[in-house]
Amino acid sequence: MYDFDVELPKSVADAVAALGREEAQALGGGQTLIPTLKQRLASPSVLVALSGIGELKGVCMDGGALVIGGATTHATVAREAAAHYPGLADLASHIGDPAVRNRGTIGGSLANNDPAACYPAAALGSGATIKTNTREIPADDYFQGMFTTALQEGEIITSVSFPVPQASNYQKFLQPASRFALVGVFVAKYADDVRVAVTGASNDGVFRWSEAEKALSSDFSAKAVDGLSVSAENMIADLHGTAAYRAHIVGVMTKRAVAAAR
Repeated sequence: MYDFDVELPKSVADAVAALGREEAQALGGGQTLIPTLKQRLASPSVLVALSGIGELKGVCMDGGALVIGGATTHATVAREAAAHYPGLADLASHIGDPAVRNRGTIGGSLANNDPAACYPAAALGSGATIKTNTREIPADDYFQGMFTTALQEGEIITSVSFPVPQASNYQKFLQPASRFALVGVFVAKYADDVRVAVTGASNDGVFRWSEAEKALSSDFSAKAVDGLSVSAENMIADLHGTAAYRAHIVGVMTKRAVAAAR
């Protein structure tokens, strides 16, 4: 590790001011950033820790939406969202291992937008709204590709608002060592439609499977997905699985998610 300064702001305003320093980087739970620093893949001179900002933590209902503070840990989401949004809580309960769940944050995960992370599928599959210190961004506009989001420099995720569906489920075909998703599918049924979001599979990061959404909106059953498939053209291919394999698993995980949600 190399030398750097650490800022410990107590408010969002203080954090925004600290991020204005040259080569400053926001630090959430550190589950991605700290290993990145150790490998010298990034070398900011200032880390602005967000974990001490009370206004960025917590889980609460606001009308028909579940609102989660950006610095809320996965373990807290798993525990406190269970009564309101069980599909989301179950997803959070299977992220990484206990150490990751007790340090990693929802805001950090969404800001990093790892192509195999779980929360992007939940946010996109729920039609969530990502709220920052300056604006509100619909999930459909927020995710812009692998490790790429609509966040601007110095912008902080303050909370995420999830419309609560009638039924939901997340199925993850995980890579055993990292516990990241080789393919993960989040399905959420609302009064007027069904949303299906896929993570881990595409070179473009998380995406919606519109063909499955249309079929499931007419018939919310696993058999509605029979005969449907996603193209393997832009799927990730690596030592864990070919592009065609991932495309096939998308269909399998979608059917499992629908069956479990029902």
